[in-house]
Amino acid sequence: MAQQPRRELARWRNRFRIKSGTTLLFALVLTACSKPDTKAAAKDAPPPPPCSGATFEGTPLTHCIADPARHSIRMVLGPPGKPYRSLSELAVALGNKASNVAFAMNGGMFDEAGLPIGYYVEGGKRLHALNRNEGWGNFHLQPNGVFFGADGRWQVRTSADFAARVDRRPDFGTQSGPMLVIDGKLHPRIDADGPSQKLRNAVGVDREGRAHFVISEAPISFGKLARYFRDVLKTPNALFLDGSVSSLWDPTMHRVDGGPPLGPLIVVEKKLIVVEKKPKAAP
Repeated sequence: MAQQPRRELARWRNRFRIKSGTTLLFALVLTACSKPDTKAAAKDAPPPPPCSGATFEGTPLTHCIADPARHSIRMVLGPPGKPYRSLSELAVALGNKASNVAFAMNGGMFDEAGLPIGYYVEGGKRLHALNRNEGWGNFHLQPNGVFFGADGRWQVRTSADFAARVDRRPDFGTQSGPMLVIDGKLHPRIDADGPSQKLRNAVGVDREGRAHFVISEAPISFGKLARYFRDVLKTPNALFLDGSVSSLWDPTMHRVDGGPPLGPLIVVEKKLIVVEKKPKAAP
């Protein structure tokens, strides 16, 4: 009589093992079948926002990337004789088209009326010739340079190099100065971290053709900003765009900087991606 319960217990344990093994196998199969397709998810995921925060040697920055595969760039001054003097003016003027803007930043030297004093091309039309005059101030701290682009290819060149090598008018262009990085080296007249500390913004183009726009969120020297482009962003050339009045419009973060009146504006817009529809199969 004592062995009978033991045999029943053994049979029950065997059945439990079989059922448990089957359940475990079924669960593993289910997990494998329900495993998400990470490649498809990554392909369908929206691109990251163009602007993000960064820090370099203790200084907070905002770094925005324009990718020629996803963005286009144009210069905007405003109606003839009435340039926009702020990014908020530009946003209001664009109306519904403001949703196309990835980000915008001021860029290029200008006079009291907000008009460019250096090379300026908007929509393929040149509104100011290349300025190679001697003078005082940041703009004339030679070499200065030009940020320009045509057919989706963007570049930063010194003004002398631009004059010597560019024989076709670009789609857009703005002249500013000084250059921060020239062929991988810091501007010869800029200290590694000089005493002049101001809010500043600049642009550089990497070897993959992406344009990097940086604006400091705290005062920064020319040298530190230049080294960020050279050492972190790896841009062979970088151009100072403006200081003190540096401003950013970042729609994703609902940011529109205000402040003193601006001049030329660099607008980065989202490219319209057309998805081709496949024809439906015959019934």
